[in-house]
Amino acid sequence: MISEWLVWSVFLLPLVAFLVISLIVRPLFNKFAVVSGLILITCLAISFLISVYILSILSRGDNVVFEAHDWLALGSATISVGLLVDSVTAVMLVVVTGVSLLVQIYSLGYMKGDPSFCRYYAYMALFTASMIGVVIAVNIVQLYAFWELVGVSSYLLIGFWHERSSAAAAAKKAFIITRIGDVGFLLAIIYLFVQSDTFAAVGLNSLHIPDIWIAAQPLAVGGAGLLGGAGLLWLTLGIFAGAAGKSGQFPLHTWLPDAMEGPTPVSALIHAATMVAAGVFLVARMYPVFEQSADTMLIIAIVGAATAFIAATLGLVMNDIKRVMAYSTVSQLGYMMAALGLGAFGPAMFHLFTHAFFKALLFLCSGSVNHAVGTFNMQYMGGLRKSMPLTYVATIIGSLSLVGIIPFAGFWSKDEILTSAYKASSLAVGSVETIVWILLLAGVFLTALYSARMIHLTFHGQFRGGGVRETSDAESNDVDLGPSVSTHVHLAESPIVMVVPLLILSFLTVTVGYISNPQWVKSIFGIPKHWITEFFIESLPSYLNMHSLAFDPFVAAISSGIAIVGLGIGSWMYIGSRYSSPTSVEDPISRLGPLYVLLSKKYFIDHLYEDIIVRKLFYRGIVWTSDAFDKYIIDAIFNGLASVSRRLGSALTLLQTGQVQLYSIVSVVGTVILLAVYLAFGLDPWN
Repeated sequence: MISEWLVWSVFLLPLVAFLVISLIVRPLFNKFAVVSGLILITCLAISFLISVYILSILSRGDNVVFEAHDWLALGSATISVGLLVDSVTAVMLVVVTGVSLLVQIYSLGYMKGDPSFCRYYAYMALFTASMIGVVIAVNIVQLYAFWELVGVSSYLLIGFWHERSSAAAAAKKAFIITRIGDVGFLLAIIYLFVQSDTFAAVGLNSLHIPDIWIAAQPLAVGGAGLLGGAGLLWLTLGIFAGAAGKSGQFPLHTWLPDAMEGPTPVSALIHAATMVAAGVFLVARMYPVFEQSADTMLIIAIVGAATAFIAATLGLVMNDIKRVMAYSTVSQLGYMMAALGLGAFGPAMFHLFTHAFFKALLFLCSGSVNHAVGTFNMQYMGGLRKSMPLTYVATIIGSLSLVGIIPFAGFWSKDEILTSAYKASSLAVGSVETIVWILLLAGVFLTALYSARMIHLTFHGQFRGGGVRETSDAESNDVDLGPSVSTHVHLAESPIVMVVPLLILSFLTVTVGYISNPQWVKSIFGIPKHWITEFFIESLPSYLNMHSLAFDPFVAAISSGIAIVGLGIGSWMYIGSRYSSPTSVEDPISRLGPLYVLLSKKYFIDHLYEDIIVRKLFYRGIVWTSDAFDKYIIDAIFNGLASVSRRLGSALTLLQTGQVQLYSIVSVVGTVILLAVYLAFGLDPWN
């Protein structure tokens, strides 16, 4: 049996680390900044061990149910605080605490010497605690509170180096765009609150997540049948809007690449286990509700597939290695969303699980490269495979998993998504599901292509000067790179404290996919066939009757073949190209001509948002409205008052004639009028 406080401690430990670092270490012991890192690492290590224990208990089939604690009653609705511990919670706790632990260890080396070392670890502690809070929440208002805290934490970390104008702008952009999606989420919560009386009539709490599941279930399967029709459609669309903002789904994806302005370990945590994972987690958490709205499910599948394809095309032309990884994350999140939209709950969560490991690995590898060459611009890298062999091998492992090459983790999870899409399309040939299937397959090819490009530009050919040459080129062109590019170049493997997390993540990337979800044998190390997908499905109501899909050799052969072709074409484009020269920065991908321009301009979506909608429409709209208000309201009022006063004064001057006779007449007439008024109303003029 699991104690309630044991589960709470997973959340409280990083929260305590945040408070201790912020209130004690930073103000009193800033000279011993490394202590802040050790405090957080210790707390996360304990949280991780507890999370593994919780997972082991639930994996045995034990149910864990805790009583929610009422906090605030608002009419029929009650905001409670409590724990929702199921299979999804258990796996997510292991992912969040495990990946965060490795990232914090890595940060000891990467952030060494930074004057804001303590502040960095304080923010990271808050960030991790916030995500854990999202995972364990049992009440949708409780979830929303931590959801917004995740947004605030990401704002602080993306803008960590706020003295850089680009970092400050990126933080604001991320905060604003995710808030756009959160408006939909908030409206969905308000709708549930409005329905509180209806829920209460059948003994349900409209803000309690398990009760919302019951309300969405049809009466025929033991549910309350309270949510349906247009109300259910708008409720699910509102929740999905919040998820789309956090997980960077089209068209709310533009903030994610700019979020690379933060420290690289921050990018790893955001893209692997926290902020962007929160959106997919939200849809998964509310899946029993989404499943009842076929229209919303179809929209999720379309948006996910479109995002997977669009982001993959943009990854082809990025020169910043972290931005390549950022678009890669957006694309992979699209796969997860598409899977959820197609009803493939288990495969979607399985891919979220494996993606956390190989994406954290790839981001930390990019940080390791930056640590050596002083830049993230791949145009100034090259030839690093000899000087950084461990980072090179780790990047190869992470990339092959990302592409979906057997036996790496990404193959097993992505293959289940592709199999689900294939099954859905085969049931309705020529339908939207077929388009989703085609877009996801195209995404496999593009992922392989940009992965091959990244590997060759970074590690093959000859070294092209790193930050030193980039700075020199920028100065000759009067371009200010700011402090983001360093002229310190040291072509050697990263310190051991940075390499160890790479080795651990590499091992997990190689093994965790098949071991956690064996497909060809009954069990591995006691783990039964299709264990993790079946384990995820256990969190859903039994009436959904969902099961894992059998391994499909046909789909696996197609996806693997497409991936290999993509890797081959990408390698052919860059092997022996002018990028082998230490002085060339010509990119073969630029030969795409107008298509390259379109992609390098990101389909002009940023231009649409920032230059047209924000600057021309929004800013000019505000200016026009303000000018019109001043001109037609404020000025009209004051000018009108002045005109009335002037005319009244002019009229009164007519009485100033200087003739006593006229004054006498006015006095008499006035007296008569007053007497008439008094008499008309029956008043005594003498009292």
